[in-house]
Amino acid sequence: MTNRKLSAIIEGQRLLALVGQTSVQEACRCIWEYRKGSVLVIDEEHRLLGIFTGRDAVRVLAEGKNAETTRLVEAMTPDPVTVTSATKAIDALRKISDHGFRHLPVLENGRLLGVVSRGDFKGMEIDLLEEDEHVAKYLR
Repeated sequence: MTNRKLSAIIEGQRLLALVGQTSVQEACRCIWEYRKGSVLVIDEEHRLLGIFTGRDAVRVLAEGKNAETTRLVEAMTPDPVTVTSATKAIDALRKISDHGFRHLPVLENGRLLGVVSRGDFKGMEIDLLEEDEHVAKYLR
C-alpha cells in the first residue's frame, strides 16, 4: 500500500482545465457543476500556468474584485508544485502536508495527467504520514 504510485490514483480521472482568460465566475461554475476541488489553469498549448481553488475564489471576493470580470490568470496560484505519475502516493501526501496544499497537479513531460488531494489517499498512507509527523515533532 505504501508503494502505491499516483498513476493508480489518477487512472480514469477527468481533468478540469480552463484557459487563463476564463472568468473566475465561470471557473467557480465549473467547479460546482463538475464537483471538483480545483481548476488547472492552462495556456493555449495546454501547458500548466497555475491552479485555481476555492481559497483563491474567497481571496478574490475578499479583495472586492468582480468575479465576472476577473480572469483566472489574475486569481490563480501561479507555478504550482507538481509531481509525476511515478511519484509514490506517500511522497505526494507529504508534499501536500508539508506545503499546506489541498491539491497537487500530476504531470508527465509537461502534459497534464490529473490532480490529487488529501482525500485521494488511503488510510495506511494517512497513518504513515501522521506517524512521520509525530516522530518529527519529537526530534525538534
